[in-house]
Amino acid sequence: MTLLKLSFKNLVSKPLNALLSLLLLVLSVGLVTFILQLSSQVKGNMDKNTKPVDLVVGAKGSPLQLVLSSVMHLDNPTGNINLKEAEKLKKSRLVKKAIPVSYGDNYKGFRILGTDTTYFSLYHAKLQTGRYFKKSFETVVGSNVAKKLDLQLNSTFHSSHGLAEQSLDTHDAHSFLVSGILEPTGSVIDNLIVTPLASIWDVHEHHAKEPHDEDELEITSLLVQFKNPMAMVQLPRYINDKTNMQAALPSFEINRLVDLLGVGVQTVQFIAFAILLVSGLSIFISMLKAIRERKQELALLRTYGATANQLLQIVLLEGLFLGLIGFVIGWLIGRLGVWLLSSYTQNTYGYALSLSWPTQLEGFLLLATLVITVLASILASLSIFKLNISKILSEEK
Repeated sequence: MTLLKLSFKNLVSKPLNALLSLLLLVLSVGLVTFILQLSSQVKGNMDKNTKPVDLVVGAKGSPLQLVLSSVMHLDNPTGNINLKEAEKLKKSRLVKKAIPVSYGDNYKGFRILGTDTTYFSLYHAKLQTGRYFKKSFETVVGSNVAKKLDLQLNSTFHSSHGLAEQSLDTHDAHSFLVSGILEPTGSVIDNLIVTPLASIWDVHEHHAKEPHDEDELEITSLLVQFKNPMAMVQLPRYINDKTNMQAALPSFEINRLVDLLGVGVQTVQFIAFAILLVSGLSIFISMLKAIRERKQELALLRTYGATANQLLQIVLLEGLFLGLIGFVIGWLIGRLGVWLLSSYTQNTYGYALSLSWPTQLEGFLLLATLVITVLASILASLSIFKLNISKILSEEK
């Protein structure tokens, strides 16, 4: 029988001895891999969706809230701004593109976004079928919206006031028409119902004293792309100081949010690595106990010609098996956690997380796990070199 087979049989013959060590390994690896995947995907998702927008101009309030609501579509808007005032920025030599957006309604939880057709170019969105909207109350729906709500070309629906799915205030007087369906992009537009700005104004015209008065029309925000690097310095300062509007840099606000979340992520990772070290101590105790319980067996192996180094290899291989099994199960549990969270975020926010292959950081985690288990096994097996074979065998008789 080879040392590899012997080590594996020793490990599975008394699984309860190593159960606590295995559970601690699984817990620590599962936590670390889950947090690594979550933080990486959240950061990547936010970067992907905010990258096309250099600046968001909206009502005064929290700049982070403005970015989350206007770009990520995850929060409520800070308010509305005057369309005429906002469009003055389009004429600035610092502005390459400025796209007005307005919202305040939803259909079964999916936001209805009023804008113009240039919005599609931000995310390189292409039509899967149909055509872009040409008039008020025509809509182009994202791929996730069409799939989840079973919307087809020429489907009609009525919007509900507000951004919550449970809203009871339905605009029955106006019916929206699906004129086009977008291909999947993996961005926020997959979860939006896009319509002309006029649709948003028309559906709420009963709230306005003078519908479509150019001086009274409002939008939620303006999405701006810079013409040159100098714009990032000059334009936000001008807007914040010289107008009644607010300018927020998506990249800056998202990085600030990630930094805030990073404190919690690092805390969880620290706890997970602490558990990993405790599992190493548990492996040491488990191996030491196993060696003492099997000292007669080890002594017999020595009498049959096995060297102390070979016995050491058997114990080391047991530790490696334990480390590998714990890592694989923990990795699978971490991915299961990502999958379960993805189901929740997909249903609640419209954002899905992907299940990826092992990453480089997880490779380092595997290496750290094996190093800890090997060190624990070596320390526990030092007593092998002190075995008094004749005494042990005589005690057995």
